[in-house]
Amino acid sequence: MSDALRPMGRPRLYEQVIERLREYVSGAGLGIGDRLPAERDLAQRLGVSRASVKQAIVVLEVQGLVEVRHGGGTYLAKGTLDVEPVERLVERRRRLPDVLDAREAVETKLAELAAERRTTADLDSLEAALDFMRDEIAEGADGAEGDRRFHSAVAAAAHSAMLADFMRSIAEPVAESRTESLRQPGRPPRSLRQHLAIFDAIGRGDGRRAAAAMRRHLRSVAEVRLLTWDPDDEPR
Repeated sequence: MSDALRPMGRPRLYEQVIERLREYVSGAGLGIGDRLPAERDLAQRLGVSRASVKQAIVVLEVQGLVEVRHGGGTYLAKGTLDVEPVERLVERRRRLPDVLDAREAVETKLAELAAERRTTADLDSLEAALDFMRDEIAEGADGAEGDRRFHSAVAAAAHSAMLADFMRSIAEPVAESRTESLRQPGRPPRSLRQHLAIFDAIGRGDGRRAAAAMRRHLRSVAEVRLLTWDPDDEPR
């Protein structure tokens, strides 16, 4: 039987708040660094609870569109509030823990093997990836392409065809975890420093140290705002 006449869902209240905020930012001509009205003011003007406004702000923060400075207000981190569908965000929230588990399990071993098996050409590739990421960050980008190149270079330096194939098979969810991590405030330069520590250990041929440095890095990657968001916690 067709489900075309299934009950229609209604937008969550905080989704409606997000849409009003998007219209407000666009109409007021606000840009990066501009401050949004206080949550109390927004709640009064929109005729909703502060809890609904807070949940809307959380969703915007999760997507890297605003920066919440505790005690200092909420500021635009992007030029618009064009959000991705909440359903897509929920799906990514659901699968992210598994992706992070897989990355820690496999990439720590790849770093260990890379330290034991790397060639001069491998070290050159790792250093080139670091230089690329450093340039990206210096230009104001998040360093995502340099990050991808570095982790790919570590996998190649391990000289393990099966592990490399596995990493290629999960490239898309890994890219999602990279995006989530690098959109955290202050994360790109921190990630670069962690990559440098991994590179140093690989260069020294110290497998244990390389694995430990990679593990620390990936646990930092797991510290993302998305995982603290409960999509079912809908205010009334």
